[in-house]
Amino acid sequence: MVSQTNEQALEAAIEQQLTGTFLEHRDRVAEGVATVAPTHGYRLGYAQDFNAHYAVDNQQFWAFLQATQGDELAKLQKSEADWQQKILDRYDRLVKKYGLLHLLKKGLDVDNAHLTLFYPAPLASSSEKVKARFVANIFSTTRQVHYSLANRLDAIDQVLFINGLPFATLKLKNPWTGQTARYHGQKQYRQDRNTSQPLLQFGR
Repeated sequence: MVSQTNEQALEAAIEQQLTGTFLEHRDRVAEGVATVAPTHGYRLGYAQDFNAHYAVDNQQFWAFLQATQGDELAKLQKSEADWQQKILDRYDRLVKKYGLLHLLKKGLDVDNAHLTLFYPAPLASSSEKVKARFVANIFSTTRQVHYSLANRLDAIDQVLFINGLPFATLKLKNPWTGQTARYHGQKQYRQDRNTSQPLLQFGR
């Protein structure tokens, strides 16, 4: 069997390790001709769900909030016709001001609602409720994320999300083609990537 050594194969290998499957494999799983391997707790993300303006995975972000804080969302739904837009605008303003880590710790206040954006890991002595909340977090990974509002062709090889919010980007390099992570990968981040785009802004 010929080894796959290109960047796409490396993306797929990372994706499979995290999620138990990968994009090229999912159709075969759906057809029952392949199985899903054990996972490390990540879900498979899809590039079309990424909102480049706010730098969030729409699917995972709203799925997490609906599953864990429907009562808080209901407060906004009663008073705001465009309540989702209001949440995203508020998140965008505060993440630019304070950074993602601050919001993951403190949550997001929108009018009379408080939205928790991440449930921290429990202690051994924590209650079952606290443990269940941590399990409700959604970790996901998405390949080939088109992040730029200025150039729709610009893409990041892989992005890791927590509850739809990106916390790490990966730029993969293939030494078999003469490229290295230290030189070519770092150079792209420092010189070629547009850090004015939401996904790559400092603190996000």
